[in-house]
Amino acid sequence: MDYRDRPVVQALLPPAEDGMGAVHEDPFLDTPLVERIRTGLPMSEFRALLALLRISEEELGRLLGISPATLNRRKKSKLLATPESERIVRFARLFGIGMEVFGEEEATRQWLKAPNPGTGGESPLSYADTEFGAREVEDLLGRLDHGVF
Repeated sequence: MDYRDRPVVQALLPPAEDGMGAVHEDPFLDTPLVERIRTGLPMSEFRALLALLRISEEELGRLLGISPATLNRRKKSKLLATPESERIVRFARLFGIGMEVFGEEEATRQWLKAPNPGTGGESPLSYADTEFGAREVEDLLGRLDHGVF
């Protein structure tokens, strides 16, 4: 398998454990993600993030800054633009960090979607629609992980 073709959304989740508790690092992480973002991720990454977050196409499009008309064009071309690709990676990265903090997908999903005082009452997912907001959400997750509220 060519790890450069592995879905980015899956690769940014925490490494899987085998049945005996050993963690296996993902060799995909050595491939140049920046290069893949610059050339544009395939629409399959949009669908993978959509499935992971369990939100509507319209909501994910809004978070990524894609209008419905642009989303339809992306579906036809099967390729996301660089800014959209970067945002896909941003949300996948946040989900991965959330998984490390909460330990399971559903708890991560619920936390990302629920209004949070640490993000001014917005959901962390909505707050992370800018890079600065995403960094704030990462900091919040770090504080939760270390017991600092």
